[in-house]
Amino acid sequence: MNPSLEPPIALQGHKVLVTGSARGLGESFVRALVQAGARVAISDVLHERGQALARELGERTCYVPMDLLDPQAIEAGVAQAAQALGGLDGLINNAAVTNSGGKYFNEIEIDTWDRVMQVNVRGTWLVTRAAHPHLKASGRGRVVNLASDTALWGAPRLLAYVASKGAVMAMTHALAREFGPDEITVNAIAPGLTLVEATEYVPPQRHQHYLDGRAIARPQLPADVDAAALFLLSPASGFITGQVLPVNGGFVMN
Repeated sequence: MNPSLEPPIALQGHKVLVTGSARGLGESFVRALVQAGARVAISDVLHERGQALARELGERTCYVPMDLLDPQAIEAGVAQAAQALGGLDGLINNAAVTNSGGKYFNEIEIDTWDRVMQVNVRGTWLVTRAAHPHLKASGRGRVVNLASDTALWGAPRLLAYVASKGAVMAMTHALAREFGPDEITVNAIAPGLTLVEATEYVPPQRHQHYLDGRAIARPQLPADVDAAALFLLSPASGFITGQVLPVNGGFVMN
């Protein structure tokens, strides 16, 4: 069965910011959200692609430039998104970089390590911090962080990325505690190796490793992750918070 043909969860009127959403998994989230009735702020550093996606999808979307290496740009981007959408009900912290793929722990450059941590960890924190007042005001705030199942099974030769996604998981737990009094849920999705542009560099043997290890032995598609994100943004998930949901066909099981 093609998961993209499944009916979407209804999010009519919800206003959602998705970081890193000009392409790949982020773009898939945007398309699924629009199909579900949400209004979406697309944010990225890929300005032309982000603007083109917003033009294609029409009036229920807008494009907001945002560089997660720049704290001021994050503050401005979140404010712009909230203004354009008329508030924020949901945030998907999708933007991330890998950069250390294929290198052993002692081959990773310090600058590379720092950049991965700045984008994946500090950037996630800063976007969430800037979005918090808007999510609180909505009365139905939802945060979905993108982790990775690599941090659950300890993928080798990917240490900076794995460590950053482990930090995102830990941050999810702590933010859920802090945001609970504001009725804002904070959860994380830990996808497996998904067929998107960002994973084109992954060698065939790593793809085969996932195929061999999954309970559902097929390639993972962006649509497999979309449904989990939409559920965690929906009213149906209102009493679920601080959780990490592996979406990987059973490659990693809790």
